[in-house]
Amino acid sequence: MFARRTLARLITGAAVAACLPMGAWAQGKEPVKVGLVTSKTGVWAEMGEEVARGIKFAIDEANAAGGVDGRRIEVAEGDDEGTPDAGRRAAEKLAREGHNLLIGSIGSAVSLAIMQSLDRWDAAYFATISKSDKITGDTCKARAIRTVQSDAIDIAMINKWAANLKGDNFAVIASDYAWGHDSASSFKKAVEGKGKKVVLNLFVPLGTKDYSPYIAQLKAAKVDTIWAAIPARDGIAFMKQAGEFGLMPQTPVLGHAMLSDFMVRGTSNFQENMVGTLGYGPDFDYPRNKAFVAAWRAKFNRPPTETEGLGYLGAAVMLEGVKLAKSPKPAEVMAALRGAQVDTVLGKLTVRAADNQLLVPNFIARVKNVGGQMRPVVEEVFEPSNAPAAAPACRL
Repeated sequence: MFARRTLARLITGAAVAACLPMGAWAQGKEPVKVGLVTSKTGVWAEMGEEVARGIKFAIDEANAAGGVDGRRIEVAEGDDEGTPDAGRRAAEKLAREGHNLLIGSIGSAVSLAIMQSLDRWDAAYFATISKSDKITGDTCKARAIRTVQSDAIDIAMINKWAANLKGDNFAVIASDYAWGHDSASSFKKAVEGKGKKVVLNLFVPLGTKDYSPYIAQLKAAKVDTIWAAIPARDGIAFMKQAGEFGLMPQTPVLGHAMLSDFMVRGTSNFQENMVGTLGYGPDFDYPRNKAFVAAWRAKFNRPPTETEGLGYLGAAVMLEGVKLAKSPKPAEVMAALRGAQVDTVLGKLTVRAADNQLLVPNFIARVKNVGGQMRPVVEEVFEPSNAPAAAPACRL
């Protein structure tokens, strides 16, 4: 029996304003040096801006409270351009300059490229957005921790949820890179396990502008539902064209990581009533989340988006590692976090020692009009205990 709670038990009304205490730096302590490497340009630029905003908010908040372990946190930034080669170069430059607690890349291929050289750079990496199972699977690294739901965690949720999906025939459209293929194969396995069929698989190159040939194939397949895993501005282009060419909402589209607020804002209401996975929402009644949302509203006059919340979550886990280690040294931070329980915006969570995956709850959401604005609203919550076991291929 899988563990999940009704939304009513997790959500309250308005968050209470939080006050940030001030403190002085401890004398003579080495600062915490963070390398924020994310997409300032490229396909994930919009997501990169949001994740960076969430990370820097967590750092500013900690500095305003006197730092971590009495240490000031310093940040240097690099642009991964949304590509593995540029991401590796940007991360190496930051690490060799001493900013060796790395965080912030979006694409799984970028994260995987960064992870391969962490020992050589004497660095650590926090994957805050990247979902590919390879990050905590056969290419896992002792110096890398993932703080977002993996594909495996998402699909474990979908396995429970798929029994209620209407219809028997499905199509999949996904981006042609590591995460898209993971998502497509995992969804296919999930629905086939329920006696249903995936009759069409389409993989689309990153950067595609014209989705009309793919939309024509999806319409011709006459399936009951489409599973879509297309990130960022590519996902916006797909959903806008799907609406314009009459694919949505006539054929329901389930989105894997496609309900981010910036995507909803960019799709001209075509996502209204769309259902999909969500990694974070601002409405949860966890004490730390209430304080975070209140402070965010005070600064930005709006709630944090999913991507901003995930950036904040990853940075908060990283800084908790410094606190537990009483050191900013990457190897010591990672050793302190492995198997540790940390207090987060999604509750008290454990970094699983077997694969360095933060065991997070997971969410099914629907895009709705809330106060005149379209945004994802969580409808179902799946507890961390629903996560599958660590992949045997991971050897830390």
